[in-house]
Amino acid sequence: MGATKADLFTKEQNEIATMAKALAHPARIAILQYLVKKNACVCGDLVEELGLAQATTSQHLKELKTAGIIQGNIEGASVCYCIEPKIWIKYKELFNSFFKEVTLTGKCC
Repeated sequence: MGATKADLFTKEQNEIATMAKALAHPARIAILQYLVKKNACVCGDLVEELGLAQATTSQHLKELKTAGIIQGNIEGASVCYCIEPKIWIKYKELFNSFFKEVTLTGKCC
């Protein structure tokens, strides 16, 4: 979305779109699921876990980091990643409010 058009939408709409874009690839979902399951900083295991090339994995990590969903710390020659808890909770709340419970009447139009 162009920067000139983002101001047409609410802050919440832009945040949900950023998160959805970051989640819009199965490899990124797999990365997040792995990091949540480990509940710790993960160094180097992701390439083996995903079965993707190092460059591809790095690109997916970059997208998740840009969206703020994960954080990375340099430890020696490697970068360790983990879930960014404050952003994770924030996006969880945004998605929960977005996916409000709907009472279906059986009729659409």
